[in-house]
Amino acid sequence: MERVLTIAGAAAQGSAGIQADLKVFQERNVYGMTAITATVANNSKTEQGIFLRSIEEIEAQFYAAVEMVGIDAIKTGMLFSKEIIVRVVKFLEEYPPPLLVVDPVMIGKMGSQLLADDAIDSLIKKLVPKATVITPNRFEAARMLDDKIPETKEELETYAIRLFEFGCGAVLVKGGVVDGMAIDVLYDGDTVNWFTAEPVDTIHTSGAGCSFAACLTAELAKGVILNDAVRTSKEFVHHAIKHSLAFGKKVGSVHHGAYREFTHDIHINKKE
Repeated sequence: MERVLTIAGAAAQGSAGIQADLKVFQERNVYGMTAITATVANNSKTEQGIFLRSIEEIEAQFYAAVEMVGIDAIKTGMLFSKEIIVRVVKFLEEYPPPLLVVDPVMIGKMGSQLLADDAIDSLIKKLVPKATVITPNRFEAARMLDDKIPETKEELETYAIRLFEFGCGAVLVKGGVVDGMAIDVLYDGDTVNWFTAEPVDTIHTSGAGCSFAACLTAELAKGVILNDAVRTSKEFVHHAIKHSLAFGKKVGSVHHGAYREFTHDIHINKKE
């Protein structure tokens, strides 16, 4: 079984971040491990919703995963600070993973800022060039390029090509709903590929981006080619949103088990 480490924040409500990643890894039949960078716990009892972990604690988690289990792929999510990004880059230089998926998490569904303003430059210049693929949504793509939010297929394609120039292996821009379809664009330096699905009319999409990147990481770790891995991830998240869960207040969670539950999907390991 392939071993996948996620370096990201923990979401107390269970829909996104580390919690989502582990649920998706289990669904996609890979062995999940974590290095938690922060805890996100927005609630009415405290003014502070984000609690950063120390560099020492993050280091300890990383080395425990490396030494006790080993790593076939790494996914990064919420890193928040310049200091954490720089240390994660050192991890990657010390123990280069076969695959690295960078999800440049910046803003949470509840509006929390999940990447400090002074950390964007380090993300772009230090971490992105090491990525097999990066998975920004259109808002994150705009922020990385310091440009307006793309609104058309042509703009999404242009942004993907521009982001590729930062030095990563491929770019997947999650475009949201454009021209009446839920659309994403993948650019690998040679070819532009589009992935579409019928949009789902719901506000309950917390964890969708994390789950997409986690599924993509799992599929790539199993040896699935990039286009097919993106296609599976698109279907996985489409079903997760279609059967999303409305708990309590505000934005609810995607249903991480929906792809298996409603398609009777069988986890096939592509490596012989």
